Amino acid sequence: MWRWSLHKKVERDPRKSPALVRILLRELEKAESEDLRHVIIPLLHTIMYVLTKATGITEELYRRTYTFCTKLLTLPTPYCTVALECAIQLKTEAAVPGTLYQRMVIAEQNLMSELYPYQERVFLFVDPELVSASVCSALLLEIEAAQTQQTPEACMRHVVSHALQAALGEACHAAALQKKLQASPRRTLEMYFHAVVAAVEQMANEPSPSRAVHLERLEEIYCSLLGPLAAARGRCGGDPLQDQPPSIPLPSPNITFHLWTDEEQLWKELVLFLRPRSQLRLSADLEALDLHGLHPDQELARVSVLSTDSGIERDLPPGPDESPAPSSPELERAGLQRKGGIKKRTWPADLWLPGNWHGPPGLHRRTGGPGGDGELLPGVSRVHTARVLVLGDDRMLGRLAQAYHTLRKRETQKFCLTPRLSLQLYYIPMLAPEEPTVSRQPELGELAAFLGRADRWYQSTVNTLCPAIRKLAEMTPCFDTSRTVDPFILDVITYYVRMGTQPIYFQIYTVKIFFSDLSQDPAEEVFLTELKVKIQDSKFPKDGFSPKRRGVAEGQGAELTICYQKALLSHRAREVTVSMRATGLVLKAIPANDTEGPAHFARTAAPATDQMCLNVTVTEVVKCSNLAGRTFSIVTNTFRTAHIQTQSQDQRLLTLSLDKDNRRTFKDVVRFEVAPCPEPCSRAHKLKAPWLSSHQQKAMEMVKSKPKPLLMPINTFSGIIQ
Repeated sequence: MWRWSLHKKVERDPRKSPALVRILLRELEKAESEDLRHVIIPLLHTIMYVLTKATGITEELYRRTYTFCTKLLTLPTPYCTVALECAIQLKTEAAVPGTLYQRMVIAEQNLMSELYPYQERVFLFVDPELVSASVCSALLLEIEAAQTQQTPEACMRHVVSHALQAALGEACHAAALQKKLQASPRRTLEMYFHAVVAAVEQMANEPSPSRAVHLERLEEIYCSLLGPLAAARGRCGGDPLQDQPPSIPLPSPNITFHLWTDEEQLWKELVLFLRPRSQLRLSADLEALDLHGLHPDQELARVSVLSTDSGIERDLPPGPDESPAPSSPELERAGLQRKGGIKKRTWPADLWLPGNWHGPPGLHRRTGGPGGDGELLPGVSRVHTARVLVLGDDRMLGRLAQAYHTLRKRETQKFCLTPRLSLQLYYIPMLAPEEPTVSRQPELGELAAFLGRADRWYQSTVNTLCPAIRKLAEMTPCFDTSRTVDPFILDVITYYVRMGTQPIYFQIYTVKIFFSDLSQDPAEEVFLTELKVKIQDSKFPKDGFSPKRRGVAEGQGAELTICYQKALLSHRAREVTVSMRATGLVLKAIPANDTEGPAHFARTAAPATDQMCLNVTVTEVVKCSNLAGRTFSIVTNTFRTAHIQTQSQDQRLLTLSLDKDNRRTFKDVVRFEVAPCPEPCSRAHKLKAPWLSSHQQKAMEMVKSKPKPLLMPINTFSGIIQ
């Protein structure tokens, strides 16, 4: 609420921006000198948000903020990571004022510009079975009420006004400028919009941008808009009404609301996001891919064609850039050499890494700015950024993990999204109001609690939204979209998706389930947070073998054989096999506190499969013999492992529940195996080298036998703070 009130003051009175930047900068310097690191990243995000929206910031304030960010580069991550990202943006903004605002509005509002073709969209997914209809309706009404006022013409007027005011400062007559833009027709407005974008982008892309040259270019545009007399009057101080310049709002991003009812819905929405821009120039490999095919397991078709290639390089037609070679014996012999039958495709070496799915670890804001994501394939640039925001509890995150795994698996068959799309995942916890007890809420919000412990700014900004959203759902809805709205929840969501650039990676686990019915094929599923095992009611045979004859304790629970690899500090594999009578198991991937081990990774960490551990809790039935006779007690055993196999040895069957979701329950299970889910792309392409010796092939197989783990990133403000 403090941050939101601060930003609203800037919107209502832009003259307070320089004073607010000075106050924030003073607080940053105080926090750095007193080693109050927990407030450094929130203050950095706040000051960058103010600098993006504000106009009239002096060069001295830009220089002081930039100097402070460079001092933070000596601190460990995530402080140096966030500081470097801010320093890069400040350097550009100080030389070319208004760049951050212009790029953000163009990308988020999908305004067409050849010089800055990047586009973003926020996909808000809500499961109607987990979130009440009143909450869904309230969120949808608030989004629609805010976005009704954000027409493309209004956004173009904001870009032109902000760029001219940021560059010209007090010499810009803001009221007359906005009045002129309001009266301009659509074609004239587009002309000035493209002129301003060209001036800003061309100067921002210069190796050494000059603020004086940039000022001259924008003065020409300003004079052509208002005329030389009005421009001169503005430079002289002009109208006393200019003391209160009109506010230029920062429009909220383009948010689409989706009820998650289809397992393939995420894939379809991403494909539809790319399809309207199919006129972009693509390479031949990508043009051959089928963007319209939405079937999950459909492989690329192979078409046989008659080849007229003789296989000799001399018979190939000359290329457009090749000059006729002079005849020489050496060239003649080279021309008779046999051409390779298979043309090797030059993919990047680390193309299949999870990091490349989200773009390289560049520190530019993920709008895809110049030098940001770059090109994964020749002729194809990542100009689209999809920000997927899910609202719900741990069950919703389990569905997201399923969809993310399916999407990564589909990319091994149709490599069409990865080269053109940067995918960012966000999460806002929303516990169902049907769970009034306090004891049950942490059970369904374990991952949100962990994110709050890892990032305090996430805890105070995002985790506190749940009561506000419920309060919004209880209010009487207003269907009048013509009035000006000041939405708190939408502003917090916008702030999160804009400033949350530091991901925390979570391991996805795969479970293979074997059923008592041998005719039923084993099932393979994935889970993110928890796998819970219960013992089903026993189906005793007809020979009169009952729990009354075996004893009460022997009638409860089941005899289980558990085989697992014990997690050791040395990371050596140690197989452990135990047999016990147990009443249930719980496998948790999210540690209950910060001392239970690394089941997560920051951006700069080097994740390894053997470091990822499940916290396994087994409820065991122990028989004890004493003078009073035979007694039974319940003992809880805990251990950590990444690979575990469990099998029932008697007539009892098991029931498995994944990610606390009753819809993902499997009954009549006799055995299951759990392991870290491998990256699907890491096994998609195997190198075949028949020319190598058997020893060399074995050595190569040993290197490539360990698949890369599949990690799902969730964006936060600072990542993991150690």
